[in-house]
Amino acid sequence: MATHKWQTSEEIFRLFRSIGRASLLYDIQDSHSGNMAMRWRNQAGEEIVVITATGSQKGDLEPNHLCYLSPAETDFGYYKASSETDIHVRILSLPGAQASMHAHVKELVMATLDDQPGPKTPPPFVPVDPLAFYHLGPEIPVDWFAVPSGSPEMAKTIPARLAEHPLTIIYGHGAMTRGRTLKEAFYHLCLANNAGYIVRLIERQITPRNVDSGSKDDASEVLKARRQAFLQELRTKIKAAPERHFHFKPPAYNIEIDGRCDFPDEDEILKEFRKAGNRIFESRLSPFHTGSMSVRGVDYLLYAPQASRPYEVGGPLLRLPLAPAPGDDRELELHKKIYAESDFQTVMHCYLPEAEAHAHYIYPGEDRPLDRIVPVDAEGSFLYLAIPVTGPDVSDEELIRLLHDYKLVVVRGGGVWAVGSQSLSEVLHHPSSLREICLYRIAASERGLDLRRMEPEKASRW
Repeated sequence: MATHKWQTSEEIFRLFRSIGRASLLYDIQDSHSGNMAMRWRNQAGEEIVVITATGSQKGDLEPNHLCYLSPAETDFGYYKASSETDIHVRILSLPGAQASMHAHVKELVMATLDDQPGPKTPPPFVPVDPLAFYHLGPEIPVDWFAVPSGSPEMAKTIPARLAEHPLTIIYGHGAMTRGRTLKEAFYHLCLANNAGYIVRLIERQITPRNVDSGSKDDASEVLKARRQAFLQELRTKIKAAPERHFHFKPPAYNIEIDGRCDFPDEDEILKEFRKAGNRIFESRLSPFHTGSMSVRGVDYLLYAPQASRPYEVGGPLLRLPLAPAPGDDRELELHKKIYAESDFQTVMHCYLPEAEAHAHYIYPGEDRPLDRIVPVDAEGSFLYLAIPVTGPDVSDEELIRLLHDYKLVVVRGGGVWAVGSQSLSEVLHHPSSLREICLYRIAASERGLDLRRMEPEKASRW
């Protein structure tokens, strides 16, 4: 196999480069961190492991940054391949695992840090959002390693974890995942980072306000305990009855429609889908290949079931009947219902992390999460007096009624739904604006400001 170590494949290189650039854009890598690997059969029919070279810049890969190795060889420490090659090769030997990735997923790492001395036995990470809960599992393992990079202990533990879970967390370092494709592996990492971000945003909303302690140290401990107690209660409730806390189970990741485009000659609408999908991804309005968007036709809709998509990676674009059809998943079904009961021309659904976290906010002195988001910033207040927040048990009829009235609705445990009368650009403005509105409110809460006092008086009558 030595003659194949430095052969190149343009198709494989483009795939690795596009995922590498996307991981840098999504901020789950630094300039040189992480690695990617996949099984590939060359033109001679030989199975090869393709892996990124050690120290390569994943956002700026060159053809010579890919190593082509035999899965049967034992020199996994090959001088240019990743130092974690042996781990990847073992992962790729698992049934159904065609690709593997390691990334630093900083938000998830920060959400799982603790101040206990090593060696540690950290508890599993429990997501509180539907994407990670359903697609990564209700408990994601976290392992502490004395040497958290390429060690024999990792080579033994991580493949065993990934035999049972799609993703596993390396304490203080990042995560490793497997997938049927490299895109699916990247999808898992984006869901994981998003899950950590949501938990951290929820923590930031539980502030020192009303904490009465004798010293600064006491106040810090009380705040830490309050955050832990809130998240523990939320996680316990979700694990006991996820169907009561999430709007619906998001569709499974579909590799069968990868690259499909049902309207390749319609240049203008293709351009609009690509622009909107790239903006959803780059602005982090929804993790990679999550959410959905559609445009109404006469008796059909143009539908992107994996709305969040960077330019270089893309995603499927489908032309489907507007009428309900057997096999429609819950996401597509809602798009069709909205069109059937309105004259809207576009629909967008995003899993906006800031909105999901802020939907759990409880005003001081109250005992229920908020039922509307009132902007406290100038532009947000100009665009919206209030944005409704529903529970996960909202009926389709109520959701559509609220979309008629507000054009934008947050579903706790179910993402953000928005509608437009003209274009994808018009409907994109709603989740994009909502992200800033939530960030400003979360920041005000974190600083100990009184949100009730900041909200415009006229919003109370809306």
